Amino acid sequence: MPTPTKGPRLGGGPAHERLLLANLAAALFTHKSIKTTETKAKRLRPVAERLITFAKKGDLHNRRRALAIIGDKDVIHELFTEIAPLVEHREGGYTRITKLGFRKGDNASMVQIELVLEPVNPKPKSAKKAAAAAAKSETPAVETAADEDAVVAEDEAAVETEAPAEAETEAAEATEAPAADEDAK
Repeated sequence: MPTPTKGPRLGGGPAHERLLLANLAAALFTHKSIKTTETKAKRLRPVAERLITFAKKGDLHNRRRALAIIGDKDVIHELFTEIAPLVEHREGGYTRITKLGFRKGDNASMVQIELVLEPVNPKPKSAKKAAAAAAKSETPAVETAADEDAVVAEDEAAVETEAPAEAETEAAEATEAPAADEDAK
């Protein structure tokens, strides 16, 4: 867990704050969205995103690290099997905080923190990158099997047409050779 900021902790001591954040993270992963105070949501965000990063890695070591923080096997199972595949291609920013207004009783700033599970849209390319991508697409593509068959058929046809031409030239040379021999006599 990131080092807490200076000042009072959430809920009292550091151990209680860790438990409070673990319970908030478990609720967030279970319900995909929770309503809480702005201070708690801001403190929850790095913890939740770190747990999601563990889930994306998916190995046993990271599962045990996440289990050490949350402690509920059902929540960890849901995190690793349901949430991690949905955010697999996202490079960060797994949570979203939306302000809701103020609580009626104590005027605390309320927010809704939710998981961002929408698929990632690729960023629009700049003009330079688009030109480079277009240049790459203009390069000749790999020949397919049908193209290779057509090339082989053309080569065979060319060999067949060259063979009679070579035979004619050899015959002409053969007739010229005896005539040259006769002139030498």
